[in-house]
Amino acid sequence: MRPARRLLAAAVTAFLFAATVLFAAAPASAHDVAESTSPANGASAATVPASVSVTFNNQPLALGASIAVNDASGENWAEGPVEIVDSVVSQKLRAGAPAGAYTVVWRVVSSDSHPIEGTFTFTAKAGSTTPGGGTASASPSSVVPSAGTAAPGTSSEPEKAPDASQPFPWSIVGFAAVALALLVFLGITARRKLAGGRDEEAAGE
Repeated sequence: MRPARRLLAAAVTAFLFAATVLFAAAPASAHDVAESTSPANGASAATVPASVSVTFNNQPLALGASIAVNDASGENWAEGPVEIVDSVVSQKLRAGAPAGAYTVVWRVVSSDSHPIEGTFTFTAKAGSTTPGGGTASASPSSVVPSAGTAAPGTSSEPEKAPDASQPFPWSIVGFAAVALALLVFLGITARRKLAGGRDEEAAGE
């Protein structure tokens, strides 16, 4: 009976270890991902756009969202609060933004309550001349670009933004699968040992 009890104890230990690994791996793979940006990362725009945006695979939380649009001198041209519509987070720009290189620094809280952040860049050949950015001929209303829509003057194919999530822990999942297989093996072995012990006791009687 003692070997059987040791096998049962090992089986329980393997089960607890596998459960811990699986529960720990789940949050690590749940962070949201920035799928695209507008303007596209590294794009060259005809003018400074009216707004910039980042599109995610899930809708982020409104709390703690921020987007800074810094020119080459480090001045932030963002104006007003960040807007979140579905999975698109956008930020309007102040009037008078000059031509040149811009770095967009974004930070949001993903749907699993973990903060994520990233950056992307673009270059404007001409500065903005009307409130909210853009040229004088631009439409006064500003529509937040979607994942498949580029801002005026940008390329039609948005580039992927840097992936802010952690890579999926396949190695941990594989290790957990091995632990579960070991659990099944130990459980079957323990059951056979227990059945053999009972047969021996019955034969002794």
